[in-house]
Amino acid sequence: FTSTRVFYRKNLILNLHLDQNRFSIPDSRIPSSMLFLFWCANEHQQFRLAEFESLASLLNVPLVWVFKSSEHPWVILDMASEEEALKIISRSVSAKYCLHLWAEGNSYQEFHTNLKAYPFNEQAKWLSEDLSFKVHVESFNRKTSVEERLEKIESLSYIPLQGPVNLKSPQVVFSYFEFHGFDHNNLPEEPLKIMFGRQVGEGQREKITKLSIKKRKFIGNTTMDPQLSLLMANLCKVEAGRVVLDPFVGTGSLLIAAAEFGGLVLGGDIDYLTLHARTRPSRVGQKVRAEDESMLANFEQYGLTSQYLGVIAGDASQSPWREQAWLDCVITDPPYGIRECTTRVGTSKDYSNQAIPEEYLDKHIPEKVAYTLYQLLTDLLNFSAKSLRVGGRLVYWLPVIRQTYQPDRVPSHPGLRLVADCEQVLSSHTSRRLLVMERVEGEGEAVVSKELTLFQEQFFLPTAGNISRKERKERIKEHGHLNLSEEEIKQFAKK
Repeated sequence: FTSTRVFYRKNLILNLHLDQNRFSIPDSRIPSSMLFLFWCANEHQQFRLAEFESLASLLNVPLVWVFKSSEHPWVILDMASEEEALKIISRSVSAKYCLHLWAEGNSYQEFHTNLKAYPFNEQAKWLSEDLSFKVHVESFNRKTSVEERLEKIESLSYIPLQGPVNLKSPQVVFSYFEFHGFDHNNLPEEPLKIMFGRQVGEGQREKITKLSIKKRKFIGNTTMDPQLSLLMANLCKVEAGRVVLDPFVGTGSLLIAAAEFGGLVLGGDIDYLTLHARTRPSRVGQKVRAEDESMLANFEQYGLTSQYLGVIAGDASQSPWREQAWLDCVITDPPYGIRECTTRVGTSKDYSNQAIPEEYLDKHIPEKVAYTLYQLLTDLLNFSAKSLRVGGRLVYWLPVIRQTYQPDRVPSHPGLRLVADCEQVLSSHTSRRLLVMERVEGEGEAVVSKELTLFQEQFFLPTAGNISRKERKERIKEHGHLNLSEEEIKQFAKK
């Protein structure tokens, strides 16, 4: 059986990839390893590979890519055992399903020929009469009717399935996937790729629904989407017992996601009213906040109070936290000055010869001044380098103008290594980058490009009324952004 498996697997690998130059499999792993296909959700694709790599590092699972893509709805990994695949799928938010790949093909004929050649006797325990089963059918970029799905299932009648069919609670699930390309207006007659295998597990997509902000007790104007929050927690390598801090905590959405994966969470924010749920409600039709709205109420809602260490009102530019390596994760979405203002404690007045009378100190509310993105990023990186343990991670959002962004301008620090740089496109003009940095040995100060931090100034350029819709579309199609010239930027800035 071993020689048959090795022969079949080598032929499977040869046919798996659309681009033969993208992968290689060490021959030494062929006798004992297995191929696992992870079928992924078609959203936030730019974060997929970074999440897999972070989870592999967290769970100590070797990554051997067979098919690696952030565009196609699947990736394939060569793994030593099913247990390794289960570790990844048990934490992944990007992946919907994981299956032990049995066969694939670039056409119906090739697929069925390959599947018929599969050594089913090696999987006899999953095909036995003692186990109920169902076949899950899913297509990418093409809707399939119930009749079409049944026809595809019936075409697999040569598989020696002995058990009874159970659609509600089967003991074994087999998955059949079709890929019909990316062009909705020019669908091929046959799928470009067909894949089949036994489902090993499902991803953590249900957590997105569980943490939905539509039903969350306390939210604000900038509460982070739960899917992105969970992805950030995975990129930060949050796990049970790790201490997680958000220095710009807002309504605590990132902390909730980190707590969902077992992190011990705490945070701070300069906005006292937000921390205490005294700001204006963000929900449509709600005029006043409920009496029981609070940061703690959210953790109580999800049964995560044991993970919640608390939050404080504090100024990130004058960190109230201890100056030593005590954190495992810093995860944050700093304010950009667009929907929420950026401020720090300070004043433009000269109080060098004056002091606040002692009787007023208890109720004194300090004055605030503008906190530029340049200062904010410098303080964030310096704080993270001092406070993270070696191996700990900083994950944060950086707003950028797409046209002027350059990867070599990413904020840096001698004690922080850039691990991932993922883009979420916001418009033809702007995007935000999710930067993942890991604490390494090294001391020094943060280096931040001032040109990169001019986001607020360039965000409000009145481009829409100065460039026709037709020209905007042509520029975006050719360049991926508006491709504004220096003359246009100066001209628009005057208006």
